[in-house]
Amino acid sequence: MELRLTDALAFGALISAVDPVATLAIFSAMDVEPVLNMLVFGESILNDAVSIVLCNIMIKAGHATENPGFGVLITVLGEFAWMMVASTLLGTLAALAIALILKHVDLRRNPSLEFGIMLLASYFPYCCAEAADLSGITSILFAGIVMSHYAHQNLSLVTQINVQNAFRAMAFLAETSVFAYLGMAIFSFQHRLVPSFLIWTIILILIGRALNIYPLSWFINHFRETRISRKMQFVMWFSGLRGAIAYAVSLHLEIEDPEQRRAIITTSLCVVLFTILVLGGSTYPLVRWMKVSRYEVLTLKLSRYEL
Repeated sequence: MELRLTDALAFGALISAVDPVATLAIFSAMDVEPVLNMLVFGESILNDAVSIVLCNIMIKAGHATENPGFGVLITVLGEFAWMMVASTLLGTLAALAIALILKHVDLRRNPSLEFGIMLLASYFPYCCAEAADLSGITSILFAGIVMSHYAHQNLSLVTQINVQNAFRAMAFLAETSVFAYLGMAIFSFQHRLVPSFLIWTIILILIGRALNIYPLSWFINHFRETRISRKMQFVMWFSGLRGAIAYAVSLHLEIEDPEQRRAIITTSLCVVLFTILVLGGSTYPLVRWMKVSRYEVLTLKLSRYEL
């Protein structure tokens, strides 16, 4: 199966989105080291935003150019850098504005109004970014990071608990809905399986993940007090599960050839199932065998309190 350069790069961007929901659940149950948990969780959050933005830019570049070549990569990288920086600044500024409003306007006597404002404020950066033709998911990601540090402290205790529980419930429902849709797609979607394309995709995503984790960990260890051990690096490589983001983005790919589009969707679905069933199912015995556990109970308690 032959794909245009931009279509191939768009597929590479969407299939690189890591969704280690099962891995993080196993990490929490098995009491692994806090550093490993935070590395896997932080990677998955930022990776999703970058993957979606890069995939959309590649598709737009493909529509704008009939015969895209490597020269279009410079334009794509420039647009990607601008979109990420602008979306990050928009989300950060919006979150700081909300934090200042909650600091100087006392709403603690009215928890319902306070909770409603938090819901609207969380969605506000996304709407602004989409209206400005930027990345809504990147904007809301950095807005959430900033609001968790500043705006969250200006809320009453009741609203803090309600906001956390409500957002966790909405995230759980959204994740469950996508995975339920993924399960139904196995039997309802008209698939087109290209075995060679699927096999090479699985091989290349495993090689690509190793080429990212090991060199970057070696480089970062020169500037960290808490080093990323070889065991942690291997678990990070093994925990590269693909999930809801990869499959959902593949459904929205605008590829002219319907056969190629069906092949990409089927391949994405098979990769998601392979990583979840094989890698996710093997994570528990792997973590037990490698003994990646926390060393001090005090560190465990403080980490849970801070998170």
